[in-house]
Amino acid sequence: MEDKKVIQGNKINNHNVIMENREKVIITGIIDIHSFDDELVLTETEMGILTIKGKDLKMNKLNLDNTELVVEGQIGLLQYSDMDTIKKGGMFNKIFK
Repeated sequence: MEDKKVIQGNKINNHNVIMENREKVIITGIIDIHSFDDELVLTETEMGILTIKGKDLKMNKLNLDNTELVVEGQIGLLQYSDMDTIKKGGMFNKIFK
């Protein structure tokens, strides 16, 4: 499988998601964290908005300089959404019902 590279300014970033036993997820290509609690992480990545749902979620590492995020807990869902969906409010309406 080929890595996709995204050019941001003069910097080329990779976006990768590595999950270990549904208990730990390592994500690179992080741009921003929109929200975080023990059941939901909503983050913007190089490839779109990534939603992580689960139980007892903990952000063990966040380094926006290296664009890396590590979340641990009982991970139940990883889902991507496009920025267009966010701008229309569709995804937020579904998440926060």
